[in-house]
Amino acid sequence: MSVVPLFLVSFLLHAWVGWCLAPDLAAESAWLGMALWVLLLVSAGLLPMGFLAKRLATPVLARLLTWLGLLCMGLGSSLLVLTVLREVGLLAVLGFDRFEPALFSVAHFRADSALLVPVLALLATLWGFFNARRTAAVVWVDVPIANLPAALDGFSLAQISDIHVGPTIQAAYLKRIVDRVNSLKADMVAITGDLVDGSVAELRGQVAPLAALTSTHGTFFVTGNHEYYSGAHGWIDAVRDLGIRVLMNEHVLIHHNRDAQDPEQAMMVVAGVTDFSAHHFDETHRSDPHAAMAGAPAQAVFKLLLAHQPRSAAAAQQAGFDLQLSGHTHGGQFWPWNHFVKFQQPFTAGLHKLQSLWVYTSRGTGYWGPPKRLGAASEITLLRLVRA
Repeated sequence: MSVVPLFLVSFLLHAWVGWCLAPDLAAESAWLGMALWVLLLVSAGLLPMGFLAKRLATPVLARLLTWLGLLCMGLGSSLLVLTVLREVGLLAVLGFDRFEPALFSVAHFRADSALLVPVLALLATLWGFFNARRTAAVVWVDVPIANLPAALDGFSLAQISDIHVGPTIQAAYLKRIVDRVNSLKADMVAITGDLVDGSVAELRGQVAPLAALTSTHGTFFVTGNHEYYSGAHGWIDAVRDLGIRVLMNEHVLIHHNRDAQDPEQAMMVVAGVTDFSAHHFDETHRSDPHAAMAGAPAQAVFKLLLAHQPRSAAAAQQAGFDLQLSGHTHGGQFWPWNHFVKFQQPFTAGLHKLQSLWVYTSRGTGYWGPPKRLGAASEITLLRLVRA
């Protein structure tokens, strides 16, 4: 990743915000105009460090600069979006002023909105930081399944996804997630990709808390796109070393009864596919729900697929799965990016039906990049199978 273009883009975007806001702030107070330029200069200089600090600084300083850079990335996003909205609002006010001069005061709108943009951006960044750093809340979801046998009625699946262990999410954060999952006493745990942002050498110790996950039938993992950015082959081995079953276009069979005294057991398929884009990194990892189903016995009464990206759903439906668990989208993570997910994925968050297939898309249990969540809370999902 080149240094100069990142800094150039960052400074140009911040300069545009300043060009739009600073004159109207300075008209009210020279100090306000100066304060805005200082804020923008600091943010513009720090933002690229969220990506570059490891290359440019010692480890301790790099960690601090990474944190500051990613915080400024969230701040810069809000500043840019709010400035765009302010410019649209200003055009509307100028239009009204042309026909109804007494309706709005253009001067007051300019001054008030120029101050409101940085204030709202700072508040959104602080509130988003709190939302991102708290331990994800549990979301309870009932999935109605036709012809579900009595033995599987109430079967519970705890899903975590998109944790992104890396520069700002490490072992202590992950341990809180593991403790909360274990408190649910689920029948199985699914990790639907994007566990890490970094190499095995950097982060092996940071993912160690996952070894403590407990459930009736164990923990299952599928790769996400960020595993491939971070060295998927090494991470597949590292996750297996934690005692977690990695599903690579394959399935396992689970035999389940509701309690030890219940003589009736039901057989279910738990399958997993590699990430939808995995073939761009390794052709042998091409995602294939049909291969994941191959050889599954006809008497398996319920078929579950773990697939990182929701867009695996069309092939999953054709392959005969009943439920797909996905992540990837983060629910948009923070406004307004949630409105853009639909252009890449069929589902943004929550439970949806695609013909005969249920698809649940997690908003993610951690976050990527800026430690910021607004309007898309992180989640640990407990899905329960119930009779339709």
